[in-house]
Amino acid sequence: MIYIFCAPSGSGKSTMVNHLLTCHPNLFELSISCTTRPPRGQEVHGREYYFISMDEFRQRVENNEFVEYEQVYEGLYYGTLKSEIERIERAGRQVLFDIDVKGGINLKRILGDRATSIFICPPSIDELRRRLVGRGDTSPEMIEKRLAKASIEMEDMKYFDRVVINDNLEHAFQQLDAIIEEGEN
Repeated sequence: MIYIFCAPSGSGKSTMVNHLLTCHPNLFELSISCTTRPPRGQEVHGREYYFISMDEFRQRVENNEFVEYEQVYEGLYYGTLKSEIERIERAGRQVLFDIDVKGGINLKRILGDRATSIFICPPSIDELRRRLVGRGDTSPEMIEKRLAKASIEMEDMKYFDRVVINDNLEHAFQQLDAIIEEGEN
């Protein structure tokens, strides 16, 4: 099974994915996406993302190396490499995706029943704002862009197989664990 995790920025999707990776280190592996954005904070090439130039991204598009790709913000591209899915499946693990909402919808459309799509939803836009400000790594202008985008993305949750409301982290983990257990049976 392939699990696709999507959410507005700051909703906790990476926290949910890290929970699964920590609790089931031999079952799951995260697919690392490519991006044209620069690393933030302590991010490392090949761990959080493959940080590549716009020219390399374009070349990979021309070579048909992506399952899907999107321009998420003006001038910032993200994409899922076919080779990542193949690498993880060859290792006998289930693939986890931590990607943007548009990419997740496209990936689910492409992968169909091979994948379960999960939307992590913040309890409110106000709480989402608090989380984004609390990160301390995003400019006020970018926070406003992300909040505007989050409002639109939350309308797309209807396209996902499952929705987890991340209002209480332990409760959200329980919901997620139930989804995974259901998928294993």
